[in-house]
Amino acid sequence: MERMSDYFDELETRDPEQREQALLAALRRQLAHAKSSAPHFAALHAQVEPGDLTDRAALARLPVTRKSELHGLQRARPPFGGLAAVPVEDLAKIFVSPGPIYEPEGRGPDYWRMARALHAAGFRRGDVVLNCFSYHLTPAGSMLESGLLALGCPVIPGGVGQTELQVSTVADVGAVGYTGTPSFLKLILEKADELGRALPSLSKALVSGEAFPPAMRDALRAHGIEAYQAYATADLGLIAYETPAREGLVVDEGVLLEIVRPGTGDPVPPGEVGEVVVTVLNRTYPLIRFATGDLSAELPGRSPCGRTNLRIKGWMGRADQSTKVRGLFVHPHQVAEVVKRFPAIRQARLVIDSPDGADRMRLLCALTGPADGLPDAIAEAIRDVTRLRGEVELVQTLPNDGKVIEDLRGAG
Repeated sequence: MERMSDYFDELETRDPEQREQALLAALRRQLAHAKSSAPHFAALHAQVEPGDLTDRAALARLPVTRKSELHGLQRARPPFGGLAAVPVEDLAKIFVSPGPIYEPEGRGPDYWRMARALHAAGFRRGDVVLNCFSYHLTPAGSMLESGLLALGCPVIPGGVGQTELQVSTVADVGAVGYTGTPSFLKLILEKADELGRALPSLSKALVSGEAFPPAMRDALRAHGIEAYQAYATADLGLIAYETPAREGLVVDEGVLLEIVRPGTGDPVPPGEVGEVVVTVLNRTYPLIRFATGDLSAELPGRSPCGRTNLRIKGWMGRADQSTKVRGLFVHPHQVAEVVKRFPAIRQARLVIDSPDGADRMRLLCALTGPADGLPDAIAEAIRDVTRLRGEVELVQTLPNDGKVIEDLRGAG
């Protein structure tokens, strides 16, 4: 277990029940604020009383707002779709992600809450850090820079590209840390080897933006760099971060995180893979039950590092598995609608293939008891919900990988 001085603050080690009650109290305040200041949430939660949000079950009854909806919402009500709770003139920055989707940055230090992840990765006041996240339109560069400045770390705004110049800068300035994608750090190290420039000062890194497999971590460690990963998005800021325990990612203290069945807002049992849904306690952009489209799963127990918050496995793929079958789109929420009609269905997965050149749908179902004529009824429900014919196949179990729709066409 780490020493208390190794934690960012006392919030990380508080009693879980104390944390839960504090988060729920903050949630009630956040919903009241969002209803009064953000038109989208005022309409979406018109019938909800903030005082009724006394537990996670009440939170789970609120509707979700999906990341995939942002482009349409923002086109209908520019620039932020009615989700921002402050006027544009009160913002610090406006970013643009592909879509385009516009993301606001509020005023104040460490708006994106990245300092906590950086601290867990070993960054301390005075560390000179090369920040190689992009500074152009997208928020990643600003997100990490604000966290580094909050910690008291001088920042080299490197951005991406110009690896030769990045190498010489690290060597000349004596940069201690790196933030950026792991693959770009690997490119910098390869360029240093090519140029014959040693980078002995570079010893720590916080990486994000792409997968960070153990082989990459070990390769960086071979260069004397201890790297940790963070999970963050352009809408929410920090969601979860790795600690020296190296067992999953610990959820940030400034969010409420749920894992739900893809296409729904229904929480899955602990350990089951599902979609990450986040409520952020941010008064500028008060996203409530924001469905990220990312898959993950809750890890049991507490982290050996001493932090007591929920842990997740990290990014495990995308939850948006919609696909087109015979000219019609089929969505995860339609599969969920079929499943809800039959309590005997324990697990289900819609598999699409084309064994004879024509699209075929099969709903694989694991049941809690005898079939008793259920396959025919389920097949009828598939036709009713999707307007497509689908076969029903009973199985004993299905993999715990979060897949609701599996498209096998062209998979071989």
